Amino acid sequence: MSRSLTFVLGGARSGKSRYGEGVIGGLASPWWYVATAQAFDDEMRERIAVHRARRDERWRTVEAPVELAAALAAAGDAPVLVDCLTLWLTNLMLGDFDIEAAFGGLEAALAARLAATVLVASEVGLGIVPETALGRRFRDAAGVLHQRVAARADRVVFMVAGLPLVVK
Repeated sequence: MSRSLTFVLGGARSGKSRYGEGVIGGLASPWWYVATAQAFDDEMRERIAVHRARRDERWRTVEAPVELAAALAAAGDAPVLVDCLTLWLTNLMLGDFDIEAAFGGLEAALAARLAATVLVASEVGLGIVPETALGRRFRDAAGVLHQRVAARADRVVFMVAGLPLVVK
């Protein structure tokens, strides 16, 4: 298994997750799906169910709403798809975690990985300026996170209407 880092980002319903699944699915299984979503309401429970229904028994799903670095370390030499960094950041911010320490932990975990890793994130900086201070802090933190991940990535793909645009 070769070490590689692919970063897939795009807007809502742009095909990010499906594209990431396809990248990992082209590698030898078993594959790890590290899920960062938390099912706080019926709508999110439905979204999670749709994602799970797309994956078969070759996938091992691990829920890591906050402890993403630990999940990556636990995956060992298995290919990993993390879906998604944006929800992970949300969980960190709402839980009042140290964002810089979490970003550093993620970077260290990625540097230690010896297998393929695909990270999915939602691009939130292309729209209007958020109305609230929390929204602006989130947008700015996401932008910083995306830049740091993209700098480390071997490949960066921006999804638009289900179509991949290779940025790097």
